[in-house]
Parts: sequence; C-alpha cells; structure tokens
Amino acid sequence: MTTLVSPVNSPASPGAANAAAAAAAAVPTDAPAGRVLSIQDLRVAYGGIQAVKGISLDVRKGELVTLIGANGAGKTTTLKAITGTLPNCRVEGRIEYLGQPLHGLKSFQLLERKLAMVPEGRGVFTRMSIHENLLMGAYTATDKRQVAEDVARWFEVFPRLKERASQMAGTLSGGEQQMLAMARALMSHPTLLLLDEPSMGLSPIMVEKIFEVIRNVSAQGITILLVEQNARLALQAAHRGYVMESGLVTMTGEAGAMLDDPRVRSAYLGE
Repeated sequence: MTTLVSPVNSPASPGAANAAAAAAAAVPTDAPAGRVLSIQDLRVAYGGIQAVKGISLDVRKGELVTLIGANGAGKTTTLKAITGTLPNCRVEGRIEYLGQPLHGLKSFQLLERKLAMVPEGRGVFTRMSIHENLLMGAYTATDKRQVAEDVARWFEVFPRLKERASQMAGTLSGGEQQMLAMARALMSHPTLLLLDEPSMGLSPIMVEKIFEVIRNVSAQGITILLVEQNARLALQAAHRGYVMESGLVTMTGEAGAMLDDPRVRSAYLGE
C-alpha cells in the first residue's frame, strides 16, 4: 500500500448559517487517539469470491475521509460491513466505532449510537411525505421541540425540500431524493455519517449541489466517510483519501497530495 504525505487539504466551503449546531456537538471525544472509526484487516467473502481482501483504514474526529475506486472495487461492501447489512457472507477482521466493536449490532442500535448511513440508491420512503421522512430520521428522539427545530434547520440547508414538505418522496427527482436522504440521516445528530455514492445518477448541476452540502456538513465538524466514484470532487472535498482496487487499499494519503499524484490523475481523473 502506498502512503502519501502532504499538508491537509481542508474543505473551504462556508458552513450553513443556522444548520445543526447540535449535530456538530455530537462529534465524539472518547475515541482512542481521536479515532471515530477503525477498520483492521477487513475481509469479506461471498462463497468463493473475495470481495474485500484485508483492508485497514481509520477516520478521525471531524474528518471527511473518502474511499474512491472503480465500480466493483469493494467500496460499498466495506460500508455494509461497517453497518452489518451484508447478506450471508463471511466477514473477518475488526471494526471499531468510538473504541467499541460493532460486531453483532443491529442497524437501529447503530443509529442509537449516532452512526448513520445514506445508502446507495438513497432509500427514501416513497409513499411518505418529505416531512414524514425527516421525522423518521429522528425516531429515536424524545424531545418533540428539538425535533421540530431540527426539521427547521435542515429545511434551511435544503430549501427545495421545504418548498415541497408535503409532497410524496417518490415523486421527487433523484437529486431531491438524495437531499432528503441526507437530511433524514442528519436528523439523528450523527457522530459519524456514512455516504455511499451520493452523486450516482445525478445531473452535473445536482452533483455540484450535493457536494456543496457535503462540504457544509463537514465544516460543521460532523465526521464523514464518503464512498464515491467521482474521485475529483471527492478528493477536493476531503481531508484524506483511500484508493480501493479489487478489494485492496492500494494508496492512501492527504487528499491534496492524491489529487496531484500522477497515478491517481491517470487512473481516476481522466488525465
């Protein structure tokens, strides 16, 4: 595995004025050495097919870390291993969140521990309104006043959703559904937010908007692990990156250095 060293490439986009201060406050302080997520020697096999072949990575408090690579490299499988949502397969290695192993935890238990994921394909509740989808993101909350304030905060960040609050989620465009899926996840005040291919299938204009929101959320201090095929935008937004190829991490480093690396530019930036 190749390691690059260079100054951190901090996201430069301004934060949303009134968005989710409480979510930022949820960033952990008890993770060892500042680590929110630690993966050691992760291996995932579907029968005789080895999809992930012993990768290690970590995400530290307040970071936006991206995992880039071609389709089929094992990126989504890695996220599903973190959340325990893989189908029947063999999973080996160690995954720790805030210093505690995640093995055996159910998805709702992860949400209670402030770990949220926006899956590939968005996964909104199509027969529920935008407002109802947001409330589902806060289903573990007991303070109704706080929930109402959170809805208002994220409507400020996503004004297009506010304009359509009573509209059924299934009638939204792909970009609007992506905004809704992100807002719903953020309603849970995540300590760690996992994003799986947020730009997939979106128009160029909507991709830029989604990445603007990702940079704004990161600027609030929310820790993010971003899986993305659009390597240029992902590395421009991130502090650090990992390159995954055929189930292996083949390169890691500061995002700015990776953007300038000729191997990354040739393989992933079309240069």
